[in-house]
Amino acid sequence: MNKYFVYILIALISATNYSCKTTKNINNAIAKKDTVIIVNHTITDSIDALNKLVTTFNSHRIDFKTFNAKIKVDYDDSKGKKQDATAIVRIIKDSAIWISISATFLNIEAFRVLIKKDSVILLNKLEKEVQYRSLDYLQEVTAIPFDYATLQDLLIGNPIFMDSNIVTYKKMENAVLISTVGEYFKHLLTLSPDNYLLLHSKLDDVDVTRNRTADITYTDYENKNGIDFSTSREITVSEKNKLDVKLNYKQYEFNKDLSVSFNIPKNYKKK
Repeated sequence: MNKYFVYILIALISATNYSCKTTKNINNAIAKKDTVIIVNHTITDSIDALNKLVTTFNSHRIDFKTFNAKIKVDYDDSKGKKQDATAIVRIIKDSAIWISISATFLNIEAFRVLIKKDSVILLNKLEKEVQYRSLDYLQEVTAIPFDYATLQDLLIGNPIFMDSNIVTYKKMENAVLISTVGEYFKHLLTLSPDNYLLLHSKLDDVDVTRNRTADITYTDYENKNGIDFSTSREITVSEKNKLDVKLNYKQYEFNKDLSVSFNIPKNYKKK
């Protein structure tokens, strides 16, 4: 397991984020009827339906204090290299994200990561090294700019990239489609037709010269203690190269007592 894989893993596990806006902002767009292109509905009926949809959609948003999960990660790059790992993720909301990564073929902990709002500490336990970096550094390495909030949201399963500028809305028999345009992306969301759970996000860079796209699929929802949680997610990111990552949540729990202690051995070299 090389170091670049770890950076990609952190980035893709963490959000594939390009500075998102909260889903609450959608409500601001609904009031402006001229910002929504209605498909196969009258204006009045569609605006009422869209208001109801957004209210239900927002009700699925997970509010939490702590989160703990064990995730099986499968990674496939553009050169056909396949790697897999197990990630233990602990989150204290709006404070810290702690990740332990074990290489499956070694069956030992290879890396440990502590992510805060403005910094990243990476322990390479195989080479006994420690790196102190900023979130900006990870953005440079992975070419995927993201912030702490969206990193946290994707791990939890909350929707991301929800810009307030809704441009189309279409309700079909087997799905509901919403399209938004933001600073970085054109975003097409597919929701379940019955309770408006997020099923798929298709993101296309507004900068056509970059040709950057991302697909995120959410499946295998479970409801525990009133929380709808997607236990299986597939992420594909492509620009010059293509990356495929599958996240399978084997175990997870919310709001349990949790610590994110991060001890750095004295014999580790600073890099």
